[in-house]
Amino acid sequence: MTAYLPTLKQLQYLVALRDHGHFGKAADACFVTQSTLSAGLRELETLIGVVLVERTRRVVRFTPLGERIAEKARRILREAEELADMARAAGKPLSGELRMGVIPTIAPFLLPTMLPKLRAEWPDLKLYLREETSQSACDALHRGQLDCVLLALPFGCGDVEQAALFDDRFWVAFPAGEAPKGDAAVTAAAIDEERLLLLEDGHCLKEHALAACNRPELRAEATMLGTSLHTLVQMVGNGLGLTMVPQMAIDSGILDGSGAVARPLKSDHAFRRIALVWRKGSPREKEFQLLAQALKDARVVPAARASA
Repeated sequence: MTAYLPTLKQLQYLVALRDHGHFGKAADACFVTQSTLSAGLRELETLIGVVLVERTRRVVRFTPLGERIAEKARRILREAEELADMARAAGKPLSGELRMGVIPTIAPFLLPTMLPKLRAEWPDLKLYLREETSQSACDALHRGQLDCVLLALPFGCGDVEQAALFDDRFWVAFPAGEAPKGDAAVTAAAIDEERLLLLEDGHCLKEHALAACNRPELRAEATMLGTSLHTLVQMVGNGLGLTMVPQMAIDSGILDGSGAVARPLKSDHAFRRIALVWRKGSPREKEFQLLAQALKDARVVPAARASA
């Protein structure tokens, strides 16, 4: 039997260095000094009798065995966290820390109305939010850096459970004077692909918008511009093209003062589905179901402000 085992702290240092590739950044992530982290890793290497990391002035390079041990360490840390989660879940639900990822096309529109209601209903919940693209958030979820993710579906997030919250309808935003008269819905066939503005790669909203139109040629013709919905709306308001905007953004007033006018998209799948997802088998599943219901109940749906 092994007389001495690595500590969770040493494994945490190793995983942080693997994630950040830099001693200083890894130390900051672990809230320790660089010398403390470096000493902890050297103790770990001495303990198991192998070199895990090749150190040079410019590069931190993991050995092949170091790579495998770092991934194993990541799983051990996740299991340790889930052990603590089991104890927490057996006590008071939705209390203590919870790390939730939120994608950029949801966070600014949904959270301002939801968070105050969550704080009122679950005052002992310490909710830490991290805004990331869908793929980055899902990766962080499976690495154990996040407990759950507020996501727009469909999206391949791996082996997860999910609780659907609501469907978020798409609208087409036009420059003032170019929108169809009245409040009539816009068909996908009426969208001019040469003037369509979408988010850059990495934002799942782009894929959802294109899927809602069910027009393959848009994928090739659309001008991929803009890093945020706010940027796209301002571009539309200045007459540079048209774009697709989700209902929650319109409800939050994204069109106000922009000069853009929106009409609902008419399509068989003119929406994305907002859901809370978490790792399959998580001991906090009942808590996440409670959180999903709280998020659903807290949603406020004002009248859509689509007309200029």
